[in-house]
Amino acid sequence: MDPLAKALGARIRAQRKACGLSQDALALACSIDRSYMGRIERGEVNITVEKLYRIAGVLACDPASLLPRMTELQAS
Repeated sequence: MDPLAKALGARIRAQRKACGLSQDALALACSIDRSYMGRIERGEVNITVEKLYRIAGVLACDPASLLPRMTELQAS
């Protein structure tokens, strides 16, 4: 798995949980298939910028806050 996709997925999952949303609820609100949302959170796919903004909008956060820091990628 790509370290960037994995770290991004982990940040999305953490923010989703902080918002008290299930993976299914997030997927539905973002108009993303629930199985694809699972693949995003596991870091199995690289998402588009459009999807990043859509997810951030539903999670009420800045898209940049979901992007991993360079130090997170180097630790992987």
